[in-house]
Amino acid sequence: MTGCIVMYQNDRAKLRAAIDSTLSSPLVETLYLIDNSPTDDLRDLADDARIEYLHNPANPGFGAAHNIAIEKVLGRSKFHMVINPDVYFEAEAVEELYEFMLEHPEVGHVMPRVLYPDGSLQYLVKRNPSVFDLFARRFLPGPLQSLFAKRMAAYEYRDIEENPAHDYRKTMFDVPYLSGCFMFLRTSTLHRVGYFDERIFMYIEDADLTRRFLQVSRTAYYPGATIYHHFAKGSHQSRKLMWYSIQGAFVYFRTWGWFGR
Repeated sequence: MTGCIVMYQNDRAKLRAAIDSTLSSPLVETLYLIDNSPTDDLRDLADDARIEYLHNPANPGFGAAHNIAIEKVLGRSKFHMVINPDVYFEAEAVEELYEFMLEHPEVGHVMPRVLYPDGSLQYLVKRNPSVFDLFARRFLPGPLQSLFAKRMAAYEYRDIEENPAHDYRKTMFDVPYLSGCFMFLRTSTLHRVGYFDERIFMYIEDADLTRRFLQVSRTAYYPGATIYHHFAKGSHQSRKLMWYSIQGAFVYFRTWGWFGR
């Protein structure tokens, strides 16, 4: 199996942790580092024989950069991981997901449980977004967001996540929106549905890809495996990243429809 991390002027310590986490699993044959940074200053992190480093001096975007690696692995790797540069995990997480996929050949895409570094849960399993859901999460002030707390809870599956009687291993399948911070993909299914939509520079490309997977396979959230994610919420801190978020949402809704879930 293979993995890919797309880089852009990342914090070296966090990036080192993501690389070391991936290579800690003997199942990983090749890790692609696709570097969209203006310079190749991060090249020295490609210090393992299993790493293939590629520098893109012109940043084509998150999905387009991952597509470079996907093009290389189709037909030679059974599973492929899309890995954010700000995640880390134990080798067992990869092995647990690998075994899960072997046991469930009908699943094309699985995501593990994602925690903040302090151990608290990130709600990254979602229903299909609506225009209102994305607008409310990004722009509504806290007091107004509280008016739609029930809706937001349903959007993030909190109504199920926080139910101690729920057993994901038996029933949490066909999730329409799995986070792109860590995607464990069956490459034969990926070949059927196509690559990341390169019209989306970054943000919500994960929702689009998961939705296409769900058209031809099952998708799953599997909390039997756990990873950790720093989750910087860059679009909340940068006008440029906010614009990428809006542009990506426009492409997504133009593809899947502007109303309903």
